Amino acid sequence: MNEETQTPPKARYVMIGGFLGAGKTTTISKLAQMLHERGLKVGLITNDQGSELVDTAMLRSKGFATEEISGGCFCCRFNSLVDAAGKLTETDRPDVFIAEPVGSCTDLVATVSYPLRRMYGADYTIAPLSVLIDPVRAARVLGLSEGGRFSEKVRYIYRKQLEEADIIVINKIDSVTDDNVNTLSMKLMEEFPKATLFEVSAREEIGLESWFAHLWDHEQSAHDAMPVDYETYADGEALLGWLNATVQLRSESDFNANRFLKALTTVLQESLTGAEAEIAHLKMTLSPDGGLNDIAVINLVRNDFVPELSQKLEDQIQSGQLIINLRAEGDPDLLRNCLEESLSKARKEHPGVETHLDHCEHFRPGKPEPTHRLETMND
Repeated sequence: MNEETQTPPKARYVMIGGFLGAGKTTTISKLAQMLHERGLKVGLITNDQGSELVDTAMLRSKGFATEEISGGCFCCRFNSLVDAAGKLTETDRPDVFIAEPVGSCTDLVATVSYPLRRMYGADYTIAPLSVLIDPVRAARVLGLSEGGRFSEKVRYIYRKQLEEADIIVINKIDSVTDDNVNTLSMKLMEEFPKATLFEVSAREEIGLESWFAHLWDHEQSAHDAMPVDYETYADGEALLGWLNATVQLRSESDFNANRFLKALTTVLQESLTGAEAEIAHLKMTLSPDGGLNDIAVINLVRNDFVPELSQKLEDQIQSGQLIINLRAEGDPDLLRNCLEESLSKARKEHPGVETHLDHCEHFRPGKPEPTHRLETMND
């Protein structure tokens, strides 16, 4: 066959799910970098119920081609998912697409993987579904340890994510003891025996190679989709408050942006804990005005967790844009009140720094209504 008329190779579609705060974005960044170093073009697709995503800003700051799907999860925005892949194909022609679904989403095999394979199988090969977990949060959900927990219907979503996983990835193993990892692994193998299990630390790049190799060498297998009670699923999502905001920072003199970010996160953590709102994930980025992909990133994944600055700004700044994504079990109005109170406190700790809340959307996710749902995938 003439080279010009040969069918181009299929792109690889990889979906990495997991509950809020599991470390999906950091992990996806590591996978994308590894593939890039092997000469493959990578396109990333982020997803959220709202707009103005920290994940998108962070991935783009690392130079990755990234499309954002907002206003609903992949299952409810299936056509937008396909369109996003098409846009990336037009501009970059990726060899691999890596998709990060909303952290409160489940039933991804029946509503995303199977329809994609059925309708677009000529364009993509579908990797097994990976679900990442934070070991501390997982131990609490599975009853292995005490600490802040979500309500029963939110835990329903968490467990359903694990039930449908082809691969369960215990992330952040550097943050707990070996005994804790072993106990959690045994519990997962007992309750979710069909999943292949990996233990990794994306941040420290421990255990990633074997998991990534498995993702590359295996495809999504055909089997019956898991049963899902969509009423309970919807109730669980509705218990989670969602807040996305952008804040403009400005000062007459230079100030330490990293210190301001840490102070704001700490007072917001205290405010939410005092209001008995269980934090699922709080993440912020701070981009200086006029900066070229310079960005500071901070994460908080539990009420009793220490905020982590995963990326820092080297120089002081005079102005910049702050993007805030907060997900917690609590009333959305409460989340906004806590944010406004915390901005006021942070200003007092940093005299001269002015804050202006440019945009704030706070809501509860609506009932999931998948575009497609295939209960089985027959080859």
